[in-house]
Amino acid sequence: MNWLKTTGMAAAGMLALGMGASAYGRARWSLQTSRLLGRLEAARGETRFQPYRADDLDGLPAPVQRYFRAVLVDGQPAIGAVNMRHEGTFNTGARAENWKPFTSRQRVVIHRPGFVWDAKIMMAPGLPVRVHDAYIDGRGFLAAALAGAYPVADMKPSPALDEGELMRFLAEAAWYPTALLPGQGVRWDAVDAHSARATLADGKTSASLLFRFNGDGLIDTVTADARGRTVGRDVVMTPWQGRWSGYAWRHRMLLPMEGEVAWLTPGKRLPYWRGRVLALDVEQAPHAAAGSAAATGAAPAR
Repeated sequence: MNWLKTTGMAAAGMLALGMGASAYGRARWSLQTSRLLGRLEAARGETRFQPYRADDLDGLPAPVQRYFRAVLVDGQPAIGAVNMRHEGTFNTGARAENWKPFTSRQRVVIHRPGFVWDAKIMMAPGLPVRVHDAYIDGRGFLAAALAGAYPVADMKPSPALDEGELMRFLAEAAWYPTALLPGQGVRWDAVDAHSARATLADGKTSASLLFRFNGDGLIDTVTADARGRTVGRDVVMTPWQGRWSGYAWRHRMLLPMEGEVAWLTPGKRLPYWRGRVLALDVEQAPHAAAGSAAATGAAPAR
């Protein structure tokens, strides 16, 4: 997100405009957030699933089976949607690290996969950058505005953006793990005793990530071979990685409460997001009728 360095050029002007600009920015941003959330809900499907059963895991790679047995208990209902709040720090520096505090709210729906991340990064006291990062109805979306009023980023639609945002949905499934179960659209391929590759297709877009599991069977890292990274005016495909930690029981599931994401550039790992979960609320998916493919957890035909 190298666009953050451009905020300095607008900061003085925004401060001069004072409280009027701040109030306008909050109202403008709130309206945009509401519209994105409305689109997210409009794109939701009516897919139904039966609760998780450990005997649904036959045929999955061994580390994936260990993971589900570690984080879920029999009878866990399938998740339909999740609401989260985060706090942490965001690296706004293009060359040297420059960490700024952020808070955010995020809503995720599982079918059709999508999310809206609404964040506030404090560049200076009283001077936030508002960020929308989203995946809705098969399309990625990224926009940012100083104080919610002065646009500093608005990514053009592209297949690379769509893929990158679907990767985010898949990587963050550690927060809504029933979305990774058989029959929910994810294909698992064995790699070794501690890792497996997950692939999720949504319309014309497909995302594939390497999940590595720790000694307790929990997700340790999630790695993309290449994800679109903004460098100046260009999008450069760069290896990317998320790390999850601080697992705790929430809603009868073992979920990570802390995380870090980074770009993996040649010879150097570049973290840019470090956060923790402040709150996580779960909405259950509707139950399927017994005997259906979705009800039994059987993988759909390909």
